[in-house]
Formats: sequence, structure tokens, C-alpha cells
Amino acid sequence: MEPLIALVAVTGIGLLVGALKVRPLRRLPTALRGGLAAMFLLTGGAHFVGMRQELMDMVPPALPAPGLLVTLTGVAELVGALALLWRATSGPAAGALGILLIVMFPANVYAADTATLWWDRLVPRTVTQLVFVSATATVLADRLRDTSATGSWGRIHLGLSRRPRRSDGGAVDPPATEPQAVETSGPERPTEFRRDGG
Repeated sequence: MEPLIALVAVTGIGLLVGALKVRPLRRLPTALRGGLAAMFLLTGGAHFVGMRQELMDMVPPALPAPGLLVTLTGVAELVGALALLWRATSGPAAGALGILLIVMFPANVYAADTATLWWDRLVPRTVTQLVFVSATATVLADRLRDTSATGSWGRIHLGLSRRPRRSDGGAVDPPATEPQAVETSGPERPTEFRRDGG
């Protein structure tokens, strides 16, 4: 329940701050990046402090080395949370974290069998996981849309995409230049057109 509260609260605060002051936070995918980062910092930290044994008990018996699995997934969540905060890596991070949520879902099913609280039972856990996966998918889709507008993941990863932004957060296309005729030497050569305007 705490991860859901962290996601909703931080996303809501981000949208509120965006509505009042910080223009980029007006967009849901941007605010969701903050909410997801808070959520995964919370859950990733729990893999090491406070809930480690409980998380190891959630690992289905068919899987080996529960301690190692909990450590690896905790590291993945913490790294993913930090990567969500940087625009350039937020798309791949959201995609990887969404896959991680799906891969770890059997642990939720296994843990639901022994649940004593209503929100730990299978249906609430499933709905909560769907919310988390939907949030990561929203961030990934936004980054893919922006990537297609800028041309490549590489430019985004390197932070070289510094295109002006519209008020809704989308990229502004550069002005198109009209082809201009350029005369070449000699009467036998046809007129050439160049797009660069020169």
C-alpha cells in the first residue's frame, strides 16, 4: 500500500507544482517520473532495510537463492528510480522497470496466499501492479514519442537533444527551408536545387 501512496502523492504534488509554477511538471508523464522514482526508491530500499526478510519470504520456493534475488531486484529498482529522474534515461528506465514489475509478479501471487490484510490479497495486489505497470508504460510511451520527434535514442541518451519545447512539453519542429534554385556554371548544366537555402 505504501508504494501506491508514494506514487500517487508525489505525482499529485508534481502536477500541483506544475500547475502553480514549474511548467514541465504540468505534463502527466513528467510528474509520473517523479512519482515512480519515489515509489521505486521506497521499494528498492526495502530490499535492504526494514522488509528484507519479508521480501525473501515472498520469493516462490521454486526459485533459488531468495537473498540474491531480493538483492538484485533491489539494486535494479534503486538504479531504475535514479534513471527515471534524468530525462535522457527515463524511457529505458521506465521500460526496464515495467518488465521488472511483470517478472516479479509471481512473488506477489505467492505472497497473496498468506495475506492477512485486505490490500495484500491477490485482487488488490493485481490492481496495484496494473497501476504501476501503466505508469511505467505512460512514461515509456512519452519518451518514445519524443524520441521519434528528435530522431534517435542516441541523441537523447547523450543529452544532445536541446530542441525548443512547446507549452504542452512537446518538441518544436525546426522551421523548414524552401528549396532555392542555384545556377551552375555553363549553359549545358541544368538548374540544381538545394534544401539548405544556400
